[in-house]
Amino acid sequence: MPDITDEQIKKEVMGLHTAVYEKFGYEMQFIRPPKGEFSERTLDITNSLGYTTVMWSFAYDDWNEEKQNREEYAKKKILDNVHPGAIILLHGNSKDNTNVLDYCIKEIKNMGYEFRNLNEFVK
Repeated sequence: MPDITDEQIKKEVMGLHTAVYEKFGYEMQFIRPPKGEFSERTLDITNSLGYTTVMWSFAYDDWNEEKQNREEYAKKKILDNVHPGAIILLHGNSKDNTNVLDYCIKEIKNMGYEFRNLNEFVK
């Protein structure tokens, strides 16, 4: 986002907001900057649109569709990086994530963690 104009940011964010609302009836209130790239300007713009920016505490190269069929790797990467307050970024285009998500959720719960809605953390 830092490389596009203020108007382009507003158009893209609000276009996504409208599409999500029309399709799912959900009013988005959080935003994750694509690729984690942001600037004070982009944060100010998304904040002015009513969004809270949320970064992640862990991500791995699951977005790369050429690096799939590594389910054991995915499990290890995810489970080795769980910690209190963790926000784990998993990309929806990853077949590995789809295949290991149920297992990882159960294992994380077995580790004594629970999942919470981001609204519970906003102050």
